[in-house]
Amino acid sequence: MKKKLEKPMTMLEKRRLMAEKMMEDMIKNMREMQKDFEKKISEYTENIPEKLNMDVIETDDQIIIKTDLPGVKKEDINIELTENTISISAVFEEEIEVKEANFVKKERKYGEARREIRLPEKIKVEEAKAKFENGVLTVELPKVEVKKKQVLKVE
Repeated sequence: MKKKLEKPMTMLEKRRLMAEKMMEDMIKNMREMQKDFEKKISEYTENIPEKLNMDVIETDDQIIIKTDLPGVKKEDINIELTENTISISAVFEEEIEVKEANFVKKERKYGEARREIRLPEKIKVEEAKAKFENGVLTVELPKVEVKKKQVLKVE
């Protein structure tokens, strides 16, 4: 049996393979560093509340905003209005009930959450009302112009 002779590598081919190996190692290391970085960021930010979720309901004469704020006290809610926008912020306080306890899992969020949205119609800021019951904030915003429905008869 004859052995097939392999062509010796040129210096240029050796350097190309070495550069490819170095690039592969760098990319692998960067991916590992990215995973570590993402893990550290999530550990740091995991207990910060996400944005506030809102329902925006429009009727003929008003806009109603409903926001779930479980565990928030009424005095920790702030509402800012313009005729075009509403901004709601709330402070979710961390409860420290059990000292020297080891949490198996801790998912409840704490900190300040804020949300600002543009309203679909101009509102009367001075006539706005807000109530907070059972962890739900309801804000009623009367519209500047009340849209009247008109029924047209077809001739």
